[in-house]
Amino acid sequence: MAKRNRYNNDLRVGNFNLASASDRKRVQSMMVELKLQADALTQKDMRSWRQAWQTAIDVENPHRGRLYDIYRDVEVDLHLEGCVGQRKGFVQKKGFKLVDAKGKQNDDITRLFEAVWFKDMVGYILDSRYWGHSLIQLGDVVSIDGEMRYTGVELVNRKHVIQEYGVIIREQGDEWQTGVPYREGPMADWVIEAGKPHDLGLYLKAATQTIPKKNMLAYWDQFGEIFGMPIRIAKTSSRDPKDRAQIENMLSNMGAAPWGMFPTDTDIEIKETTRGDAFNIYDKRIDRANSELSKGILNQTMTIDNGSSLSQSEVHLEVFENVVEKDVDLVKDIVNDQLLPRMAKHGFPVKGLHFEWDDSVDYTPQQQLEYEKMILDRFEVDPKYLIDKYGVPITGVKKLPEQAALARPFFD
Repeated sequence: MAKRNRYNNDLRVGNFNLASASDRKRVQSMMVELKLQADALTQKDMRSWRQAWQTAIDVENPHRGRLYDIYRDVEVDLHLEGCVGQRKGFVQKKGFKLVDAKGKQNDDITRLFEAVWFKDMVGYILDSRYWGHSLIQLGDVVSIDGEMRYTGVELVNRKHVIQEYGVIIREQGDEWQTGVPYREGPMADWVIEAGKPHDLGLYLKAATQTIPKKNMLAYWDQFGEIFGMPIRIAKTSSRDPKDRAQIENMLSNMGAAPWGMFPTDTDIEIKETTRGDAFNIYDKRIDRANSELSKGILNQTMTIDNGSSLSQSEVHLEVFENVVEKDVDLVKDIVNDQLLPRMAKHGFPVKGLHFEWDDSVDYTPQQQLEYEKMILDRFEVDPKYLIDKYGVPITGVKKLPEQAALARPFFD
C-alpha cells in the first residue's frame, strides 16, 4: 500500500494528474508521462498467438501487450479492413440528435456534437468491438465563439491499460497494483470506457485466419518464384572454363527479347513447369480465410463478397443490419451513460438531454421524395418546413397543369 501511495504521489508531482481544482480546467494529458514502447513487428504464428492469449487472461497479473502486437498484425489484412470498415461505416454515417424529456430536438447541442472530437470518440468506441476495450480521454474544455468545446479526444495506449482492475500503468509490464485507478477519483470524470473488462475482442478469433492466410500468401509467392517461370537449360560438351562462364553469363542476362551467342555444340532448352495445382492449394485456402473473416465480423458474406441470388442477399443484408444495430446501441448507451454526465460536470448545458439516433436522415433521395409526397398528399404541411429544408422561398399555392385544364371549359 505504501508503494502504491508513493507511486501516486510521484504522478501528482508530474503532469500525469487529471484532477483540477475547479473541475473545469483541464490539466496536462495523461499520455505525457506514459513511457511508450515501439510495437514489435515480428512474424506471428499460431504458437505466439496462443501464448499471448494465455498471458492476457492471467488472473494475477494480466497483460495484453503481446496480444495487441498480434492484433496490430491482424489489422494489416485488407479483407478484414474492408469488413471492419463496412461495419463501422454504417454506424458512423447515421444521423443523431439530442432531445429533451418530451422528445424535442435541441439544435444547438446537436450541432455541438457534429465535431471531429465526437466522430473520433465514436470510432474509438466501435474499435472496442475488435480490440476488446478502448479507454478514451477527453480533452480540455475551451470556449470558441461563446460555445463550449472539447479540444479533442485521445485513445489511451491500450498496452498501458489493465481494464480487468481499472488502472493505468506507467510502463508496459508493471504490475497492476502500481497503476493509477481511472474508474474512481478525479480521473474518472475525464475518461470514457468502452468494452467489458475481460473481453478480448473479435481480433482474437480473426487472428486464427489472418495468420495462416499471410503464411499461405508467402508460400504462394515462393511457389511462383520456384515454379512460375520456365527453366532455361544449356547443354554443352565444351570443357573450356571460358566457354562455360560465357554461357552462364548469357543465361543469367536473358530477359525481354532474349538472345545469346553460344558455342556451336551448345543446346538450349526451355523447360515449362507442369505444376498446375497451386490455385487449389493456395487460393482456395485464402478464399476460405476471407469467408471466415466475413462471417466473424459481419455475420454473413454477401454484403462484401459476391452474392448468388437476390433473395439470399436480402437475408444476408438483414443479418448485417442486426449486427450494425448492436453497434448503434453500444454507442448510444455509452454517450448517455458516460459522456453526457461528464459533460454536465464540466459545465456543458446538456442536463436533461438524451442522445438518440435520427433514422429519418437515412432515407435515400428517392425514398425521401416518396415519403414527403405521401405526407403532402394526406396532410396540411407548414410551408416553413420546406423553406427551411430546401431554402426555397414559398409565396403561395400554384395551380397544377391538370387543374388548369379542368377549369378551362368553364372560361371558354
